[in-house]
Amino acid sequence: MAHWNSRGLRGSSFEEIINFTNERYRQSGLALFQKIPTPIKPINIDKDNRHITLAYFEQRSTVEKQSTVDYIGVAQGIPIAFDAKETAGKSLPLQNIHAHQMAFMGEFRRQRGLSFLLVHFSAADAYYLLPFETLKIYWENAARGGRKSIPLAAFEEKYSIRQTGNLLHYLEAVSLYLEETEKQGSEESC
Repeated sequence: MAHWNSRGLRGSSFEEIINFTNERYRQSGLALFQKIPTPIKPINIDKDNRHITLAYFEQRSTVEKQSTVDYIGVAQGIPIAFDAKETAGKSLPLQNIHAHQMAFMGEFRRQRGLSFLLVHFSAADAYYLLPFETLKIYWENAARGGRKSIPLAAFEEKYSIRQTGNLLHYLEAVSLYLEETEKQGSEESC
């Protein structure tokens, strides 16, 4: 069972940058995203400071396991669902992605929404958008006994995300991903 302690949740600073960016996107009318909270069950509480010092992630119900990702929303009329992942290494371990997340993102894509990961390679201080279609290839290959991670070198430069201050300009990469999926969809319908 996963747990949380007083050092905080791994990747939370990355999520803080995303949350700040999402608020700016909302204020400027570009997009509206909602952070889906992860429910926790407090175990130890520092009564003097009223802080949780130890907690466990609550087990999700069967219905909840069929969903969800970190963020769901819409940008310029396009439904979007994405998860945020952070790694200190030179590859993204696939064990950090859960089967229910893959299932949800796949269903979301089948409904013509965009699904992807935002990935932060902290040692390289690099941010990328990883399209669901690319993630799915690596996921399925790992299930057949292949590599259990996605190397940094596999992340396409065209999907790199620039950061200025506390803003992570990921809608630029989303726009490119949308163009490519629309182009692919029109080619498949011919």
